[in-house]
Amino acid sequence: MKFETGMENNTTADVDESECDGCAPDRVILADFQRAIHAISGKWKLEILFTLMNGATRFGALRRSLAGITQHMLTVQLRELENDGLVLRTAFAEKPLRVEYELTDAAYGLLPAFRELLNWSKLYRLAPR
Repeated sequence: MKFETGMENNTTADVDESECDGCAPDRVILADFQRAIHAISGKWKLEILFTLMNGATRFGALRRSLAGITQHMLTVQLRELENDGLVLRTAFAEKPLRVEYELTDAAYGLLPAFRELLNWSKLYRLAPR
């Protein structure tokens, strides 16, 4: 038995390019956007980046500043941020080993976006979770 939902009409018809101006983003632009979102998406990535905006931070201090994150999760998220070119890891040849994390210039480019998110949050008085 076939059911009609009303969505079947005009779904397979060829569309003239001029009819679709503005329908969907350019594929290249969409791919750039997806790359950017992938680089900063993750349960803790935005919080890590925001915390590192104040400068280089040791692993332990970073973990203490992010209540609820496990050592494993912080390590995973930092590695991903490093691979995406947003965080720089510096290991100092000392006993005990000292490791610091800091933002790259690319990550500092997110500062205007963070400011806008903060303004947006204040404007709409979003409830804390």
